[in-house]
Amino acid sequence: MIQVLFVCLGNICRSPMAEAVFRHQVKQANLESVIKVDSAGTGDWHIGHPPHQGTRDILDLYHIDHHGLRARQVQAADFVNATYIIAMDDSNVRNLAAFAPDPVEGEQRSSIHKLLDFAPNRMIKDVPDPYYTGNFQEVFEMVEESCERLLAYILEKEQQ
Repeated sequence: MIQVLFVCLGNICRSPMAEAVFRHQVKQANLESVIKVDSAGTGDWHIGHPPHQGTRDILDLYHIDHHGLRARQVQAADFVNATYIIAMDDSNVRNLAAFAPDPVEGEQRSSIHKLLDFAPNRMIKDVPDPYYTGNFQEVFEMVEESCERLLAYILEKEQQ
């Protein structure tokens, strides 16, 4: 089973949006038995909360299911369980280091990437946080495009 974990700061805007969009794309590709999708935050402020209303509104607009999503914090086990950890920005990548357990010889470790690494034509390399900017539509467009390319990357890399 391939496991993809999307990570942002609070796990209420960007990463749950990416989780829902990517899960939708995985379902459309009939790959639910092959790819598991989750999200988490590096902060603990919103644990147990549903996605931000702006995230829910944009997902509803595009008929993408978000029901049952609840914020959680990254855990050490995520670095072993997830095949791919996809961060929204450089700050998330740096913050992930605080959660990473010491490597164990022979143990599989997650591959860490930034989401916009999969959108090479974009001028920016970090997904802006709509919690502060309110630009949920722009973030959705970045997430949707990047998730499509991420799925293609995973399928090619994992030879599915």
